[in-house]
Amino acid sequence: MTVTQRRGRKIMMTPGELDEFLTTQRTCRVATASPGGLPHVSPLWFAWDGTSLWLYSVVRSRRWADLRRDPRVAVVVDTGEEYDRLRGVELSGTAQFVGEVPRTGEPCAELDVPETLFARKNFGLEEMPHDGRHAWVRLTPERIVSWDFRKLGSD
Repeated sequence: MTVTQRRGRKIMMTPGELDEFLTTQRTCRVATASPGGLPHVSPLWFAWDGTSLWLYSVVRSRRWADLRRDPRVAVVVDTGEEYDRLRGVELSGTAQFVGEVPRTGEPCAELDVPETLFARKNFGLEEMPHDGRHAWVRLTPERIVSWDFRKLGSD
């Protein structure tokens, strides 16, 4: 993971804060490039394994088609309503497809950890349910920018 943040160092999250934030948040916004270069942004649940963000996407979606054509992606995870409570992370890089498409539960050691994390966080289950409509996309970020406006009031 590369943190290349120059501006806003005072409000950027520490590695521990970043890990805790991405582990506990549920919804992200995934930005892809559609044909002609227009951006497409869609919400999605995710899992964070400490190194990569795992997206479980419907394979018959605009997001999936966009990523298949152009795997460059940016993802934002944020929270907060009041200005001084805003926190978030932008992760960007190249999407990688992992496992069978669509995912039906065939053994795939690389998916053991993300599927366990995702099932626990989002479904309260120990095992990932597979519906034959989704598949996995891994984003190991090339760039991370974070902010925690709660730090503005402290020196």
